Parts: sequence; C-alpha cells; structure tokens
Amino acid sequence: MQRLAAWSVHVFTASGLLAGFMGLLAVTEGDYRGAMWWILVSLVIDGVDGTFARMARVQEVLPDVSGKTIDYVIDFFTYAILPAYLFYMAVDLAYLPRLLCAFAMLLSAAIYYGLDGMVSADGRHFVGFPVLWNMVVYVLVFVLPDLPAWATVGLVVAFAIMHFLPILFAYPSRGGRWWGLTIAATVAFIGSAIMNVYYYPEPSPLWRVVCVVATVYYAVLAAVDTLQGGGTQVRGESPGGV
Repeated sequence: MQRLAAWSVHVFTASGLLAGFMGLLAVTEGDYRGAMWWILVSLVIDGVDGTFARMARVQEVLPDVSGKTIDYVIDFFTYAILPAYLFYMAVDLAYLPRLLCAFAMLLSAAIYYGLDGMVSADGRHFVGFPVLWNMVVYVLVFVLPDLPAWATVGLVVAFAIMHFLPILFAYPSRGGRWWGLTIAATVAFIGSAIMNVYYYPEPSPLWRVVCVVATVYYAVLAAVDTLQGGGTQVRGESPGGV
C-alpha cells in the first residue's frame, strides 16, 4: 500500500507534464487563454506535489526513483519551454526580437538549471532570478500587453541577466523577512493571474493593479534581502522544484 501511494505521488508529479503538453497544443491552436490555464494547472501541481511526497515518504519507500529529477524535467518544460513558445506566438513583436527573446529565456533557464545549487545557504531565497518565465510571460501577455516593444525586450533581457546576479529572491514557502506579507502577496498574485486570464483579451484594471502591486512588493523585498542578506548569498542545496 505504501508503494502504491508513493507511485501515485510520482504519477501526480508527472501529470504536470501532461498539463504542459495540453498548454502546448493550446498555443499551437492560438488559444492563448487556454494555454495559460494549463500553465496555472501545472503550477498548482508543482506547488502541492512536494507535500504529498512527504506524506507518502516517497524517498524511503521508493529510494531508486528520483522525484527531484522528474520534477526538474517537468519544470523546465512548464517554466521555460512552454512560456517561451507562448511568448513567441502571442506577443506582438517583430520576428527577430521575438525569436531572440525566446532564445534568451531558454538559454538562461538551461544554464541556471546547471548551477550547483539554486537557493541560498539559509534555504529561504533563490540566488538570482529563478526560472519563472511562466509568470513573466503571463504578465507580458495578459497584464501588460500594450507595453512598447523596447520595454518588452528590455524586461526579458533584464530577467535573463538576473538569473546570474547575486540577488536574493524570496522562496515563499520557506519563511523569511515579512513572511506574512509575502504569503499575502503570493496569494494576491495568483488570484490576479486567475482573474486576468479570465478577462483576457481585455485586462481588468483592478486585477492588473493587484498584479503590479504584488510584483513591486517582490522587487522591494528582493532589494532589501539582497542589501541586508550578508552571507546568505552563498549557494546551498538545490530545491525540489523551481
């Protein structure tokens, strides 16, 4: 029974790839709203599978099956490849800058995944901007679709570069400075994502403001943590998912 529960958790984790594939099909069909729904589904699966894994003690029951490796494979598809494809298909840019932006997302994500540890030594921060291209593309397509081309390209380049800078980005589930506010900002951001996707293709003024405020909060928190972080910028172990 324990092995069945452990295998069920791995299958649940792997189902995130199925959600990602459905998102890929939606992008191909021009259904960008549907694609974002599937990206959000994959995000939920990635957010709760670790809890299920601990409950089922998968590392003890199935020591020869690496849930972390399964997670990395799925995460790279749903956090990098699929968002890059959605960006390429949905954003109103000329061909060359659109292609180069997609390349920047993929190359920076691939190299970031190869780093020896992606979180700080205290376990509460990502070091460098984590591979969250799904959220960046969500903002560019569903929240700020009217940005000028130079701003869109500039944001993509900036986030790609930030993968490799010693900036501390909060790991919300692990506590840290202003943790209550961080959880509230996370809930607000996810709620705004649901509502902005629902109202697409016309962004909701209210939920656009909620998204922007939550994003600014994360930027301020990153700046404060980086300036006052001290030795926590040393890379530690890799997280179970990004």
